[in-house]
Amino acid sequence: MKLDRVYIIAEAGVNHNGDLLLAKKLVDVAAEAGADAVKFQTFRAEKLVSRFAKKAAYQKITTKADESQLDMIKKLELDRKAHVELFNYSKKRKIQFLSSPFDLESVDWLQQLGLKIIKIPSGEIDNLPYLKKVGRYNKRIILSTGMATLGEVESAVQILSENGTIREKISLLHCNTEYPTPYVDVNLRAMITLKNALQLTVGYSDHTSGIEIPIAAVALGAEIIEKHFTLDKNLPGPDHQASLSVEELKEMVRSIRHIEQALGSPIKKPSLSELKNISIVRKSIVAAQLIHKGERFSENNITTKRPRNGISPMLWDDVVGKKARREFQSDELIEI
Repeated sequence: MKLDRVYIIAEAGVNHNGDLLLAKKLVDVAAEAGADAVKFQTFRAEKLVSRFAKKAAYQKITTKADESQLDMIKKLELDRKAHVELFNYSKKRKIQFLSSPFDLESVDWLQQLGLKIIKIPSGEIDNLPYLKKVGRYNKRIILSTGMATLGEVESAVQILSENGTIREKISLLHCNTEYPTPYVDVNLRAMITLKNALQLTVGYSDHTSGIEIPIAAVALGAEIIEKHFTLDKNLPGPDHQASLSVEELKEMVRSIRHIEQALGSPIKKPSLSELKNISIVRKSIVAAQLIHKGERFSENNITTKRPRNGISPMLWDDVVGKKARREFQSDELIEI
C-alpha cells in the first residue's frame, strides 16, 4: 500500500497492564503525540501459550522470575468489552485503533470489531493456519518480520496472497524482537532488501532504546514506523522498560515529520526558499581596478565579487581579451 506520509504506529501493546483506564490514557498520549495509530494486542492467554511455555530472557528480568509465561500473559488480557470501548474511544480521539491478533479467534473478533488493517506480529509469520485465515479477509496487512529469513517472508506473503489478499495490500516491517535490541543487531539495510526482493511497501518496527533508529529508518525509506511507548517505564510488566516515555514518543513523531519533509524531491534544483539568495551569494565579473576605455580586459584588471547582478563568472573566458567600451571604476560591473 502506498502511503501519503510516514504512517506512525504508537505501540501500546500490553503496557496497559490489563487496566482499561490505563489503556485509554495510552490512547490519549498517542493522539496528542501526533501518531497515526495506536496499537494494542488481542489474545486469549490459553490460546496463545501453553502452560509449559517459558518466558523470554528479557521478560524474566522485567517480571516475576517464578511466574510462568501463561500467568504473565493472563494479567495482560483485554476482554471484548474493553476492545469495543478502546475502538470507540480511539475514534473519538481521531486516531486509528489497531491491534495484533495472536490467535485465530482474535483474528475473527478484530474483523467483527471493524478494523481495516490486520497487523501480523512477528511470531505468527510461520503459522500456516493463521496466515490462511488472515489472507481470506483480503484486508490491508502489515506484517512484522522479526526472527524471519527472507525466504520465510516470501513464503508468508505467498500464503497470504494465495488465500485471497491482493499482494499490493501487504506491507512489511523489518524488525528485531529482542527487547531492547542491540544496535549491532538492527541491520536496517535488511529493510531495503525486503523492499527490493518483494517490491512491497516497507517499514520498521523498533525495539531499540531511544528514537535514533526509527528516524534513520525513515531516512532510508521506511513508510511505516512502529514503536512501543509507556506512561511510566517503572510500571510492572514485561515491556515498559524498553518503551519510549511520553516525551520521547512526542519527540520521535516530531523528528520523523521533519525528516520526511526534508527528504523532499529527488530533483536537484534551487528550492523556492533559496532562490532569493542567488543574487546575494553568487558573484559577477567586476573591475579590479580603474580600467580605461579601449583597454583590454585581462586576468589582472577584472575579478569576481558579490552580488550576482551582472555577468556570470562562468563567462570569464568570453570577457577576457575584449576591449572596454567605456571607463570602469574599481568594483563596477563589467559590461561587454
